[in-house]
Amino acid sequence: MSALPEILAIAPELVRLRRDLHRHPELAFEERRTSDVVAAALASYGIAVSRGLAGTGVVGTLRTGTSARSIGLRADMDALPLQELNGFAYASAHAGLMHACGHDGHTAMLLAAAKHLAATRRFDGTVHFVFQPAEESAGGGRVMVEQGLFEQFPVDAVYGMHNMPGIPAGQFAMRVGPIMAGVDRFDLRVIGRGGHAAFPHRAVDAVLVQAQIVTALQSLVARNVDPLEAAVVSITQVHGGQNYNVLPEVVTLGGCIRYLRADVRETLRAGIERVARGVAEACGARIEYEYHEGYPATVNTAREVEAAARAARAVAGDANVDTAVAPVMGAEDFAYMLQARPGAYIFVGNGDGEIGGCMLHNPRYDFNDEVLPLGASYWVKLVEQELS
Repeated sequence: MSALPEILAIAPELVRLRRDLHRHPELAFEERRTSDVVAAALASYGIAVSRGLAGTGVVGTLRTGTSARSIGLRADMDALPLQELNGFAYASAHAGLMHACGHDGHTAMLLAAAKHLAATRRFDGTVHFVFQPAEESAGGGRVMVEQGLFEQFPVDAVYGMHNMPGIPAGQFAMRVGPIMAGVDRFDLRVIGRGGHAAFPHRAVDAVLVQAQIVTALQSLVARNVDPLEAAVVSITQVHGGQNYNVLPEVVTLGGCIRYLRADVRETLRAGIERVARGVAEACGARIEYEYHEGYPATVNTAREVEAAARAARAVAGDANVDTAVAPVMGAEDFAYMLQARPGAYIFVGNGDGEIGGCMLHNPRYDFNDEVLPLGASYWVKLVEQELS
């Protein structure tokens, strides 16, 4: 591994910044303190600062030379509504809020790269440092794009990076095509006929119907999706009934689907309604179905993955760069930026053991500070390579 010496020299500063952000988590579209920290840092480096996209978004712009080429680098800033269980000194100071996905580390790495690039300026063109709010389910990436991110800050390509527990620190992973899944959610109301629990033959038991629907929905992936394609149907909510001796009239179900390809999405969208309605009608009940589109799949373009791999190899060496990593069935709103521009979303290893191996969205997760200089060096190498 060869993190840049200048960035290794400021590693203690990066750790202090990352831990300060960790101690002060903020939810989607509420990242006011975080945005202030980011904007002040960028300004101190001599980088032009723009604020206001998606409310709390920050974009820093650095130009040097005469080239019209441009590149966008994105980090996310928001935290999760989760009670932290870590006992270290920089644990969250806000009850019920936590940086459990490493966005504190992502922000710190991109700021470090911005500082280095502003000081050295060994590139020819324009870099836009995009600090995005509201990645965790609120779609801040979509909002930034809809509000004119790439019209105000044109780029030839846009890049994102996320830490990944389970991948050893010092390694990078990526792939051409879908690297993270799309996610949609759905709601089902199973409407039967309520009645006394002692006389089920005089009712239409919505509880029994929903149980059969839940089981039947699992056949969608098993028997409707190509076995070589990835897809998930999960029922995550069931609500119904208030008494021990009353069969409820209505039971509600909620859940989500995960997919990598648009045709699989459509198969699942239509299949949920078809299966649920068929089961309900067979039992003398009926359903109401609502489908809510969420983040699309995050799909990398080939040229940009190749560029990301070259930059990662310059930092970590050939043996530590995986260009055929399996897709992850989590979702990511960087997908909207990749729908608008070519680009690549990659993983940087957070660790695979006691240090850095705790999974994302866990109340004991923490970003591995050893990764900070590596991720920042990757950003620098990518800019200097693509804007050489």
